[in-house]
Amino acid sequence: MCGIAGYIGRSRPNEDKIQRALASMNQRGPDAKGELTIDASAGSVVLLHARLSIIDLDPRSNQPFSRGPVQLVFNGEIYNYLEIRRELEQLGHQFSTDSDTEVLVYSYLQWGVSCTDRFEGMWAFALYDERNQTVLLSRDRFAEKPLYLHRTSDGIYFASEVKTLMQLSGKKFEINHDHVLRYVVNGHKALYKTEQTYFHEVEELPVATNQIVGLDGSFSRSKYWTPALKEQVMSMEDAIAGTRERLIDSVKLRMRSDVPLAFCLSGGVDSASLVSIAAKEFNVTAHTFSIIDNDHRYDEFENIQATIDDTGCESTKIILAPGEENIDRLESLVAYHDAPVATISYFVHSFLSEQIAKNGFKISISGTAADELFTGYYDHFVLHLYEMRNHPDFQRYKSEWETYPLQFVRHPDFRKFDLYFDNPGKRDHIYLNNDEFRSMLNSDFNEPFTETKYCDSLLRNRMMNELFHEVVPVILHEDDLNSMMFSIENRSPFLDRSLFEWAYSIPSSLLIDQGYNKHILRESMKGILNDQVRLSREKKGFNASINSIFDFNNAKHRSYFLDDSAIFEYFNREKIEHMLNKGDYPNSYKKFLFNFINAKIFLEQHR
Repeated sequence: MCGIAGYIGRSRPNEDKIQRALASMNQRGPDAKGELTIDASAGSVVLLHARLSIIDLDPRSNQPFSRGPVQLVFNGEIYNYLEIRRELEQLGHQFSTDSDTEVLVYSYLQWGVSCTDRFEGMWAFALYDERNQTVLLSRDRFAEKPLYLHRTSDGIYFASEVKTLMQLSGKKFEINHDHVLRYVVNGHKALYKTEQTYFHEVEELPVATNQIVGLDGSFSRSKYWTPALKEQVMSMEDAIAGTRERLIDSVKLRMRSDVPLAFCLSGGVDSASLVSIAAKEFNVTAHTFSIIDNDHRYDEFENIQATIDDTGCESTKIILAPGEENIDRLESLVAYHDAPVATISYFVHSFLSEQIAKNGFKISISGTAADELFTGYYDHFVLHLYEMRNHPDFQRYKSEWETYPLQFVRHPDFRKFDLYFDNPGKRDHIYLNNDEFRSMLNSDFNEPFTETKYCDSLLRNRMMNELFHEVVPVILHEDDLNSMMFSIENRSPFLDRSLFEWAYSIPSSLLIDQGYNKHILRESMKGILNDQVRLSREKKGFNASINSIFDFNNAKHRSYFLDDSAIFEYFNREKIEHMLNKGDYPNSYKKFLFNFINAKIFLEQHR
């Protein structure tokens, strides 16, 4: 995991801008810095790199990395690099490092642009080929690693973070106020419904995309992988066995490291499965890091402790408490993110990253995306009932839903078994109460909900929208920035191509059974994950209440929301104050207030 930046075009940045860009990547890459400028007949290429050393710590693997006609800067990990290296060696390539970086370069030299389809990993890279004076920009299948672009009439700037893009281009980008309002009014699930970012003239390279940029100004973009639902006929036993095998393989790949690694542990099945696999399949004494929230809705202490006791892992627990220092932390996070913090969860997550770094670890492993692969949310139950409405076992599924998960469901919509029967397009719960939040604006902002069509299955299409647009892209963006702020690499074993393609080949009828969501995952972990966690039916999720961060009885905290600010050019101050005075408000309002204060900080920092 590192930071990369660069320029492709006819008018390259001067040395002062290059040095400022490198300095802006100090936290992404504290171990080494490198720069390379190439002046060719058609134009210039600048490649910048800041290294966080993870694989082959020797300086021989520092970047920019050159072999023959190719120069590379690379952020991320190619987890299956050892397997690819063996194949390349059989084809006659000789290696002088033990790095995945060198494997990437020789893969390109052997197979060209199509090499990316062979990689299992997370990456954003820029590779210059002097033979045709082109740069290949590439991004991984799930958008784990960021790559921002800024186009001008003379060329293209790219970087891992917006702040670096600003330093290298020498340009202060204007705030995209529509995106700020999209975030505050519609919430984090709206952020990746569009290609817009928080700044005008800044875009992200899309997921699973290769972009070839010529020094002569030519430009082409192509997808090297497209997710799809391909259900196969299989038994429950086959679905469970296939999931177990692929998840264990994925964890094995993602534990490859030359530095110590740690695990983020919540009380849920996802992260606890990863810790348990490491302990019981690979005999690793894991060190786990957990958040403890005294709010009973989010308190997962008992399940966390059950996994700790079962695996014998070492544990660090961070207890949340409201305090004035939380304001300073939030301001620091917004400044580092170059954006509002997307959710309360990622304010909380920053405590984990900080403690992981303080304890000497350079890698964290987390359970992101299990919910979107195997049905992890309460609305997935009613979507599944819709899918099963004509199935011979429908009454059994309905009875199991009524007997078990229904008791934990708070959202009134998701307590209706037939929610989607008459209205399959119902989605107003996703932008919950946004009509009221819009009413607090000084002028209207109205952007209706949309979703991408991946398949005909209502359940699986919802899950894929969550995976590629609504939930996981936000998590990965926040994971990356929170981790990099403390020079930590984050890895997500559930985001594995083989595991994804297997999960989306399992028939929908098998995903929920005996009143359990993630039934396949739970059963695949039988004998590995302790039963207290494996068979727990209540989903709390990695979350926290805004009251665990801000004390609204504290005069300083209240005034912080209401002091003069650019935010009140968009929102009515009296209406915000009225909301604060309510005191006891539903969860959607608390999320709105968190988004509001983040937007306030962001606008003040970039005015």
